[in-house]
Amino acid sequence: MPHLEVLIEDRSGAQLLEGLLGPVITARPRPWTMALRPHRGIGRLPRDWRQKPAPLAAGLLDLLPAKLRVYERQAQKQPDFLLLIVLDADREPPEERLRELQSLITYSTRRLGSVIAIAVEEMEAWILGDREALLSAWPHADRSLLAAYEQDSICGTWELLARAILGRQAERLIQIGYPAVGTMKGEWAAAVAPYLRPERNRSPSFRRFYRLLLKRMEELEMSLSSP
Repeated sequence: MPHLEVLIEDRSGAQLLEGLLGPVITARPRPWTMALRPHRGIGRLPRDWRQKPAPLAAGLLDLLPAKLRVYERQAQKQPDFLLLIVLDADREPPEERLRELQSLITYSTRRLGSVIAIAVEEMEAWILGDREALLSAWPHADRSLLAAYEQDSICGTWELLARAILGRQAERLIQIGYPAVGTMKGEWAAAVAPYLRPERNRSPSFRRFYRLLLKRMEELEMSLSSP
């Protein structure tokens, strides 16, 4: 049975992806399994991709080179395995982050099928990309603020979503910062996830990865069907 393994920065991202990817999995012509693997933040890639992770490393990029080595060995035994790596661009150029990750995957793998998804600026842009889901979860959201948002712009995305949902209370959350923000993001993801529909999402960064994911899933299904 084909399997989709998803590496994600944190638990709130995992909750959001469960809502986005659940319909994708169930719509496939053959059954798939899926596992979501949240991390403790994005971290950073080690300078030496061959070295073992530091003892306390817990970020997605901290652990990614070592995990790719493990997944490459697994793909040799399990050809129906597809890896999805999802992370935020934050304020870095997404093209640079994509090139770096593609270089790492080329260096580390031969058999492993993979898809890289980079949310521009943050994954909250994917919530803002599905206005119908957002307003279903928060009917009283500030529509004028949402209308002024330019999709996938570098504008402080989670802060904008907070202001649209929480109104004046958002400024207190922004002032407090983490870990309160992380907790709130988890609550937002859980609230909106049941309403998300990937086919109507208007986020360019989501649509790019969504098209590629469907293509890779179809290719894997065809390869498994071949004699």
